[in-house]
Amino acid sequence: MRVCPDAAEVRTLVEDGFRELGISQMELEEMEERVRIDDGRLCARSYRIADLMAMWLVDIGIIQFYDSEGNMVRRTNLLMGIEPRRVAA
Repeated sequence: MRVCPDAAEVRTLVEDGFRELGISQMELEEMEERVRIDDGRLCARSYRIADLMAMWLVDIGIIQFYDSEGNMVRRTNLLMGIEPRRVAA
């Protein structure tokens, strides 16, 4: 995964995660997606389906999945395996 995955790539990962948690393809078509903007920049996207929710924390590159009671049931690190790069000053 790239350092900055795009929203379509993350949405696919979220759909895969929901499928693994028992959500059918038909239910996935009803998934709600919302964005959170803080100080003029995107900081998170949330995805809701049935009684499950997932949140992509953009700045830290993590997707967290929650059950109907708000318990985190799964976590995906989008940045795992990426080696740090030097940035020109």
